[in-house]
Amino acid sequence: MSQPDGNPVRHPPHRLRRAGIAFVLLAIAVVAYGLGSRAAQNSRLRDLTEAQAIPTVGIVTPSHAENQTGLDLPGRLQAFINAPIYARVPGYLKSWKYDIGGKVKAGELLAEIDTPDLDQQLQQARAALGVAQANAKLAKITADRWQSLAGTDAVATQDVDTRNSTLNANIAQVKAAQASLDQLVAEEGFKRLIAPFDGIVTARDTDIGQLINVGATGGMQLFVVSETSKLRVYVAVPQNYVPSVPPGTKATISVPEHPDKTYTGTVEASAQAVVPSTGTTLMQIIVDNNAGEMMPGDYASIHLHIAGDPNVLSVPSSALIFDAQGLSVATVSANNRVLRKPVSIERDLGAVVELASGLAPNDRVIENPPDGVENGAEVRVATAAPAVADAGKTKTRSAQGGNAKS
Repeated sequence: MSQPDGNPVRHPPHRLRRAGIAFVLLAIAVVAYGLGSRAAQNSRLRDLTEAQAIPTVGIVTPSHAENQTGLDLPGRLQAFINAPIYARVPGYLKSWKYDIGGKVKAGELLAEIDTPDLDQQLQQARAALGVAQANAKLAKITADRWQSLAGTDAVATQDVDTRNSTLNANIAQVKAAQASLDQLVAEEGFKRLIAPFDGIVTARDTDIGQLINVGATGGMQLFVVSETSKLRVYVAVPQNYVPSVPPGTKATISVPEHPDKTYTGTVEASAQAVVPSTGTTLMQIIVDNNAGEMMPGDYASIHLHIAGDPNVLSVPSSALIFDAQGLSVATVSANNRVLRKPVSIERDLGAVVELASGLAPNDRVIENPPDGVENGAEVRVATAAPAVADAGKTKTRSAQGGNAKS
């Protein structure tokens, strides 16, 4: 830019100085802003990194084992009453009236035995009784006559006594003959095999014309009658569960032929003894079978409804830590610091474990502890998860894996 006379315009020196100072200040401000922005970003990044380094954990509260758990065991159904029918007299089977599956009433005829030998013995016993009675009658007449002469000198006293003794002996022979006859008459009654109670014929092991031997030792059973309106179920309960299965405990029973049905029974009795070879106690369950859907001899699955120990606390199995320090769980203190506590397992129920010791009901347990978590580590607590009582309600124990004490 030039003046009208052609000479260049000259700025005063102080104006140039102010412009230079302004430029320098602006540059300093830009640099300071950049440095401050970089420092703020670094600070935020550091805070974010530190925040992300603190793990976020979910916590659960240990619960008392108030939920109903169960014990699953195999069992075998048996008739409430089961009576093998044997012959009491020898002979040949004359006829039978009921085959397997037949429903009988108490006192009804099952079969009849032809006993020719016994019939002959009975006739002989009747004849022997007649002879004894005739001898006794004659002896009485003789004794009475001699007794009437006892007051005279016609007979000796010794002879009178002899006649009286003969009479007594003949009376005893009559009684013996009568007893023998009664025995054979009673045996004759066993020719008829009758049902001892209302039930079902579950076995028939004889047929017409078969030779029949006497008793349960020499002869085979002829029939089996079973009362099946109620059934007995025998189960072998492991001895560590016996205190949890008192009489009156309810049981759910299922059988393979009716997979869609269950039946309810009640523990009625315990053997109150442990079988040394198996470490189990035999218990008896009674189940109603009026519908006749279950059969004696059935294999059955038994689910015993037993209550958990109220002194035992339950936590998710994911909360357990297994490492060089042993078995423990990680808890969170009031200042959100980790505190590991050693524990011992009472029972393993799968997704839930019952702990015998190590925890208090008010402990905050980390549900899924991070790898390598140690005492004093800071954690961030997420929204609290529900207590584990509900999680264990559907869990059942098995006879093999239900007890895992440390």
